[in-house]
Amino acid sequence: MKKDVLEQKISEYRAGKLSAFDAVYEMTGRVVYFRILYVVREKMTAEDILHDTYVQAMRNIDSYAPNTDFVAWLSRIGRNLALNHIEKRKREMLTDFEEESYRYGTAETELPYIFDVARELLSEEEYEILMLCQVAGYKRREAAQMLSMPVATVTWKNNEALKKLRKYLEKEGRL
Repeated sequence: MKKDVLEQKISEYRAGKLSAFDAVYEMTGRVVYFRILYVVREKMTAEDILHDTYVQAMRNIDSYAPNTDFVAWLSRIGRNLALNHIEKRKREMLTDFEEESYRYGTAETELPYIFDVARELLSEEEYEILMLCQVAGYKRREAAQMLSMPVATVTWKNNEALKKLRKYLEKEGRL
């Protein structure tokens, strides 16, 4: 992701060119989604919060300081909305006896298990790197840039996360 291109699209959006939003979303959506997903741990909820994140961010785009880390700014908004959702949910009484039943669509049965295992097994940083590099398809250098880390650190943490997952899945007889 080119930071200068992103900044240019943000400037265009601020100037009233609403079509620039598509490019902003394309460049930032996956990263923000996985950061929200790590907090809420539910795919559909994370998608809803991602939508709310962009609505809130675009309404308050003037509070973003140009040439700073836009992805971090968006992620902070998303994380705060996710944490608010969790707090609100703690106060609600569950009415569905099968709490897990709404989490995943009927076609998705294998991947959610791996995502759940990864969330439980890995640190937040390892999970985020794994999601960016293995699921979202970013190159390690791109993930390193997004996370403000050296490429070698991202590579090492990605490999360690994969080793932990493989070891666990082999132990469980899933590989």
